[in-house]
Amino acid sequence: MTLTLPQLNAATQADFTALLDGTYEHSPWIAEGAWAKRPFASLAALKLALVQVLRDAGLEPQLALIRAHPELAGKAMVAKTLTAESTHEQGKAGLTDCTPEEFAKIQRLNADYNARFGFPFILAVRGPRGLGLSKAEIIATFERRLHNHPDFERAEALRNIHRIAEIRLNDKFGHSPELGNLVWDWAERLATNSDPGYAERGELTVTYLTDAHRACAQRLAHWMRADCGFDEVEIDAVGNVVGVYHGSDRSAKRLLTGSHYDTVRNGGKYDGRLGIFVPMACVRELHRAGRRLPYGIEVVGFAEEEGQRYKAVFLGSGALTGHFDPAWLDQKDADGVTMRAAMEHAGLCIADIPKLKRDASRYLGFVEVHIEQGPVLNEMDLPLGIVTSINGSVRYLGEVIGMASHAGTTPMGRRRDAAAAVAELALYLEKRAAAEPDVVGTMGLLDVPGGSINVVPGRCRFSLDIRATTNAARDRCTDDVLAELRAICARRGVHHTLEETVRAAAAPSAPAWQQRWEAAVQGLGLPIFRMPSGAGHDAMKLHEVMPQAMLFVRGLNAGISHNPLESTTNDDADLSVRAFLHLLGQLDEELS
Repeated sequence: MTLTLPQLNAATQADFTALLDGTYEHSPWIAEGAWAKRPFASLAALKLALVQVLRDAGLEPQLALIRAHPELAGKAMVAKTLTAESTHEQGKAGLTDCTPEEFAKIQRLNADYNARFGFPFILAVRGPRGLGLSKAEIIATFERRLHNHPDFERAEALRNIHRIAEIRLNDKFGHSPELGNLVWDWAERLATNSDPGYAERGELTVTYLTDAHRACAQRLAHWMRADCGFDEVEIDAVGNVVGVYHGSDRSAKRLLTGSHYDTVRNGGKYDGRLGIFVPMACVRELHRAGRRLPYGIEVVGFAEEEGQRYKAVFLGSGALTGHFDPAWLDQKDADGVTMRAAMEHAGLCIADIPKLKRDASRYLGFVEVHIEQGPVLNEMDLPLGIVTSINGSVRYLGEVIGMASHAGTTPMGRRRDAAAAVAELALYLEKRAAAEPDVVGTMGLLDVPGGSINVVPGRCRFSLDIRATTNAARDRCTDDVLAELRAICARRGVHHTLEETVRAAAAPSAPAWQQRWEAAVQGLGLPIFRMPSGAGHDAMKLHEVMPQAMLFVRGLNAGISHNPLESTTNDDADLSVRAFLHLLGQLDEELS
């Protein structure tokens, strides 16, 4: 029997609990507690209510729930005493058909895990798409999580339990997150393109105007045109993929949206790309329904945001705001290829770049959907968050120059050690950033060129990345760090070079657009959760010329990003598409 929300909302507590039997393993008390939170406006609201009951229950009931779960490919599976739900899930992942070697390895992992944590390993084996993880993926996750801190691992077990419950509820309600599946499948397909040297290792790296980058652009353009029904699609003079879906009046203002499709090296599948796929899915829905809005929608897959190949960031969105710096064209990548040569090789018309500047008066504003890239939504068990402001940031590339000398014959007091100077700066940066709320400082690059184990480093290259919710806080930290760099160099008898590569102002969300995102989230039956963005986004560039606001989507694996483990579920992706559709509907009502 397929469940419905009206049926659940009208049920007695006993019937409610019985209808949700098996959602949480041998723990009917969770459903009993959620009954009082009726009526539920959506399936998402029901899921969240169950999560909140468990969150509020405290440590011991949570541990009891974890321990109520069977081991993966464990004794209960062999004895065929698993619940029907667990049997289905483990079977879908192929765990009921392990080879003797696989079974033996999983048994060893089970024993090691139980010895370390005191509870069984919990994994939503049907995975983020709901189709089932492979045995290799399961074993790799098992091995990785064995190294987690016990408190973190307990929280990770609970997050996986909630995902298991979510999939079970989908089955009970006959619900399939089709729009989320579409987004998830697009992400997988686009991730098959990767730069040489990374593709061979199964790693995702797509940097500006490489073959993989151009293949991604062509694929996005094809999907926009053939699958989604955009009226106009082009790859512009800097490599942005631009799709336009006209309103009922082709001359009407447009809503601008999108994100970037380049990646960091060995990165994830959703950073940036999610913000392209979500509005693409919305346009696809409008086109299939034959629906036109009183405004147009312009979706841009920005060609570059990460600054990985050249020392230029927001290249794609900067071209739209009129801030493309012609000096960038003479920059060289690690292989000595200038940006100009790369653009010419890609067939881009450099002379047309100034024409890409948008007339802001022709746009309603800019909105962007983005994976959170952090742990907050994950820890709060919330699928969506409303961004209040994007942190201001500044970045530098620097080098300390000392004197290379023999590691055995140079006394400690006579050394001019460039690496030690940079290491001292790194520790100061960490301490200074931590001393002020909402300030973060990172030295992500640290390199001794041509270094040798028996040579005192004579040169050390480094980076600085300082961010804060306000420009003033960012600048205070920056001033202190640069002053300390000068002092360290003077004290150690070394000198330095420093180049500022990025300076981006903080970008608070436009109140009206933030309120539209809030209404969209509420319309899904979810609570409003407001949060700043510590990461930079294309939205902060568009903020310079038009109002903007962002929606964050929860990531898996503690929200990790810039990492192959970056992921999200089809259900959370589905909610982000539906939130975007809700926002489009609000604008329709406002402008009609």
